[in-house]
Amino acid sequence: MADYVVGLTGGVASGKSEVTRRFEALGVTVADADLAARDAVAVGSSGLAEIVAAFGAEALAADGSLDRAAMRRRVFADDAARARLEAIVHPRVRELLQATCAAAPGPYAIAAIPLLAEALPARDGEAGGRGAYPWLHRVLVIDVPVDVQRARLLARDGIDAVLAERMIAAQATRRQRLAIADDVLVNDGPLAALDAHVEALDARYRAIATT
Repeated sequence: MADYVVGLTGGVASGKSEVTRRFEALGVTVADADLAARDAVAVGSSGLAEIVAAFGAEALAADGSLDRAAMRRRVFADDAARARLEAIVHPRVRELLQATCAAAPGPYAIAAIPLLAEALPARDGEAGGRGAYPWLHRVLVIDVPVDVQRARLLARDGIDAVLAERMIAAQATRRQRLAIADDVLVNDGPLAALDAHVEALDARYRAIATT
C-alpha cells in the first residue's frame, strides 16, 4: 500500500502523458484522472445516466456511449455547461483516484490530475484545488509556455486555432498552476531530456516516502 501520493498536473498539451509513462517505466503506479473519467461515465454507469439527464440524449453517440467530441465542443463554448459536467464527473474521479493510489504497491504513487489547480473547493486556505485532494502529499507541475501549448494542440489534435485558444483559456493559468507546485518540471525541450528529470524526481520521492 502506498502511503505517499504525488499529484501530477499541467496544462493541456504540456506533456503530462510523456512524464507519467516514464514514472510507470520506473515501477511507479500512476492513477490517471483521464482514465478514471472514462470509467466514471462508462456505458451503464450512474455518471453517464446523470449526464444524459442534464444534457439530453444528444450527449450520447450512436452506440450509447458518451459522445466526447460533441460534449467537448459544447462545454468549451459554454462555461455553465462545463461546470455542470464537471460537477457530475469530478467527484467520481476523485474517489477512483484515491482508491487506486491507496492500493498501489511501492513507497509512493502518482495521481495524474490535469485540472488539479481548478478543483473546488479549496480548503484551509490552500492555493488552487489542493484542498479538494487532501490526501495528496506533494504536487508536481509539468510546465510549458502557452505558445508551446498552442502549437502542440494544433499539431496533436488537428483542431482550429479558435478551439485551441478556448481549451487553454478554460484551464487555470500557468501562474495558478505554479502557485500550487512543490516541484516543477519544465517540458519545453526534446522528449529525451525528460528521462533524467523523471529519474531524479523518482529518487527524491522514494527518499521522502520512506523517511
